[in-house]
Amino acid sequence: MNITSTPNLADSRFAGILYLLIAIFSGFSMGYLPNVIIATGDATTTAQNLTTHSGIFRIGFVADMLVILLEIILTVILYKMFKKVNPTLALMALLSRFSMAIIMGINLLNYLIPMLLLNSPTYLEVFQPEQLQSLALLFLEAHQFAVLIWGLFFGFHLALLGYLVFKSGFYPKLLGILLIIGSFGYTTESMGKFTLPENEIISMIAMALLGFAVIGELSFAFWLLIKGGKRVG
Repeated sequence: MNITSTPNLADSRFAGILYLLIAIFSGFSMGYLPNVIIATGDATTTAQNLTTHSGIFRIGFVADMLVILLEIILTVILYKMFKKVNPTLALMALLSRFSMAIIMGINLLNYLIPMLLLNSPTYLEVFQPEQLQSLALLFLEAHQFAVLIWGLFFGFHLALLGYLVFKSGFYPKLLGILLIIGSFGYTTESMGKFTLPENEIISMIAMALLGFAVIGELSFAFWLLIKGGKRVG
């Protein structure tokens, strides 16, 4: 494959910045926040955490909204960068990541509803406190499962992106390989949690593969920031 035009340097570095911002915001909203708020199987403690740490929860909600906006921008930039490598696969990568962003946006309702249930006096006139707490936990747990749904779309995107990186000639092939391997982490986690939720071996395999995804995505982000899209040997 002979690709003569290199990716725009400004696009490459902008994509690198977007990657790092997404990593920071999502690390807070998807990594830190659930551990602070959700007590698995304990609706009362979860409701207390949500009330006590309402400020943190709202910051996490805003962080998730920012992640979605950044994802949309990054998706377009990546398409511009790789459409000359393979326009069909680049379009498929764009659509799969857009689909992920749409699901993420809808999933924010599962964060918004618990805040409304626990903070509106209107619902206390209709439901008992224990019922509201159980409903709040239900929506928070639904949010966690919806993450697995968009993870399947993201895994598909990551596999396509890894292939495009590998074939482009502008980035080290190792980055593409890491992204492809990491993509199986998302698909394994998503499919495993729905089909065999109690299987620890599948969970361990998924976590190991997700490690490749983290290394691959961060390495790709820093390469974009530092090197841009210069052709490599």
